[in-house]
Amino acid sequence: MAATRRSRVEITIDDERGVFMISVAAELAEMHPQTLRMYEARGLIAPKRSPKNTRLYSQRDVERLRRIQEMTAQGLNLVGVETVLALEERMTRLNAELGRARRRIEELEAETRGERG
Repeated sequence: MAATRRSRVEITIDDERGVFMISVAAELAEMHPQTLRMYEARGLIAPKRSPKNTRLYSQRDVERLRRIQEMTAQGLNLVGVETVLALEERMTRLNAELGRARRRIEELEAETRGERG
């Protein structure tokens, strides 16, 4: 009998791509699907939508749900969670802006050194 050789296929999924239906995302985040719907209504999560308007959650969405659950388990109410998430997003944007400014300063310094040299 000839041995059958199987090749292994690895698939990587973009963290932003909506791939989980609400029941799967809820299970992965250890929440009730209704909780996910409520969080969406409050603007805490924004799942993608399929052509048939089915909610599709990404890996990043699931991680955000777990983060929300972590904060509420520590005693934060949803208004507090919203504030923390908004501040974290602002900090991420500001850090990116700071990185761009630093790179621009380095470019200008390099140009200045090139002119003098």
